Amino acid sequence: MQAPSGFGRMAWTWQTAVFWMVIAALLLAMGIWERRSPGGSPRRGILGLTTTRGDRLFISLLAAAYLHMLWLALSAWPLHWATALSCVLAVLIFRKV
Repeated sequence: MQAPSGFGRMAWTWQTAVFWMVIAALLLAMGIWERRSPGGSPRRGILGLTTTRGDRLFISLLAAAYLHMLWLALSAWPLHWATALSCVLAVLIFRKV
């Protein structure tokens, strides 16, 4: 039996494709935003960190990843609730952090 080559060995589902498309869309949107309004107005948030828009996006993505992992480990509820909660968390991070 021949080992699969290329993407054949990966478990690509429509959910995985949507995930990567959302990440790509976020990066594209941030690039356009930065091009239109350079600098991103660094500000000091409630955590005491001085962050730019890119920093806040990175923090939002990390928070969403950890929230989803905790959700999978501790809850039997559907994962779309964790996604909705992650979106709310991202808005809060962009406003407060």
